[in-house]
Amino acid sequence: MPRLSDTMTEGTVATWLKKVGDTIKEGDILAEIETDKATMEFESFNSGTLLYIGINEGETAAVDSLLAIIGKEGEDISGLISGGAASPAVAEAKVEASTESETINNKPQTSELPKGVVVVTMPRLSDTMTEGTVATWLKKVGDEVKEGDILAEIETDKATMEFESFNAGTLLFIGINEGQSASVDSVLAIIGPAGTDITGIAENYKNSGTSVQVVTPSAPEASGEVTQQPSTDNRQPTTENTDRIFASPLAKQIAKDKGINLSQIKGSGENGRITKSDVENFTPSASATTSQVTQPATLNSQPETIVRPFVPTGETYTEVVKNSQMRKTIAIRLSESIFTAPHFYLTVEIAMDEAMKSRAAINNIPDTKVSFNDMVIKACAMALKRHPKVNTQWQADAIIINHHVNIGVAVAVEDGLVVPVLKFTDQMTLTQIGSSVKDLAGKAKSKKLQPAEMEGSTFTVSNLGMFGIQSFTSIINQPNSAILSVGAIEEKPVVRNGQIVVGNTMMLTLACDHRTVDGATGAQFLQTLRQYLENPVTMLA
Repeated sequence: MPRLSDTMTEGTVATWLKKVGDTIKEGDILAEIETDKATMEFESFNSGTLLYIGINEGETAAVDSLLAIIGKEGEDISGLISGGAASPAVAEAKVEASTESETINNKPQTSELPKGVVVVTMPRLSDTMTEGTVATWLKKVGDEVKEGDILAEIETDKATMEFESFNAGTLLFIGINEGQSASVDSVLAIIGPAGTDITGIAENYKNSGTSVQVVTPSAPEASGEVTQQPSTDNRQPTTENTDRIFASPLAKQIAKDKGINLSQIKGSGENGRITKSDVENFTPSASATTSQVTQPATLNSQPETIVRPFVPTGETYTEVVKNSQMRKTIAIRLSESIFTAPHFYLTVEIAMDEAMKSRAAINNIPDTKVSFNDMVIKACAMALKRHPKVNTQWQADAIIINHHVNIGVAVAVEDGLVVPVLKFTDQMTLTQIGSSVKDLAGKAKSKKLQPAEMEGSTFTVSNLGMFGIQSFTSIINQPNSAILSVGAIEEKPVVRNGQIVVGNTMMLTLACDHRTVDGATGAQFLQTLRQYLENPVTMLA
């Protein structure tokens, strides 16, 4: 079992693409393996005959467990199996590719499925994801599915992501309806040849516990039966559906930013789905603009056009909003952090006059745009190299000191908060930091961040200065040992050389995990941070 991600400790074989006895060439795809981050194709680095399968479809095993054996046809591999992770019954047998016993021992869990039928399960799309919510189905039962087609948009604990099919065929079954949540590995869908009878298949797999209905579509020539299937649970993106608008998350965000009513746009994507280019190329007509202003709000209207209910004086009105996967995860992780890590806080006031002059000079360079937040991130990266004890992680039996610097930048999004990560921040220039932060923040707000872009932080920066917040404290983003809270730059009277003058200052508050960072360590880090920000030229040394 290969290690396909930096945090992977075990993997699940989603699909075997080869069977025992098949000839394998170097580069052939052996199987699809579900890691802690995604389902990935695993190719063979060897040529020969597939003699043995050690982990059946749907089974999970630790990294380095015996996955398969490739060799010469008819070769005796019983000794290898005995030394691997196989069961005693299999280990005692002499495995030969042509024997019936080998075929039985190595029959995948899904070998009883009709030929060509594949069970698609809820994927693990982030390292912390335990369940997912189907935001939108882009295919309906009976639709033809090609490899690479987007099946659905799935809401994880971090973002809403498009999930594409790794298989081709007909969508025979939908196991998780729109708006419903299910744990990772629950039956999401079944794909196979049109007309295949799949009654009972879903019940043989780990299900989400939700009420679902197995639908067996007829062959293409008898397509009239497909239209008789219930459509309320599995609504699909058709141009005739007036209850909702189907658009990619990025298209929705761009439309919201530009104040465009999506109901006016004709989608060019699959099944009439509105894409990014549709929104960017859309030019509203005068009649459409008038219609948007005069017509009452509908389910398809933009959020800003929704009329809130009038509540008379003395009456109460409550609204129940279902918690998103992201909000649930924020609640769990921040609760764990505040109740397990003994927090303490250090605050320092920084003179920002020189930083303001330096930023103005830098931004005078053509095609260059640097923010104060970029300068804070750069200063933090350099200070962490000088104070590695702040760049640490607590473990029960040891403290992990990170000598690489990956700074997470807290970004507010509609559903909560995400923390994209700048990898090797200390090796980046100010302009590189600025462009990277802008790119990652844009992806975060359009729900296009990938799991790998939110992993591996060693320190976090949270900035509320743009909202006029003078100072605040943050909860540590574990497994980090510290997080820096950045306030607004304020013009106010300050004392310089015994004289009261007008100056610009900024409050920084460092939250520390006392298990790994002592008070003096945190104070020394802030001293170094102050030196860099009050004398920005030192960051160029």
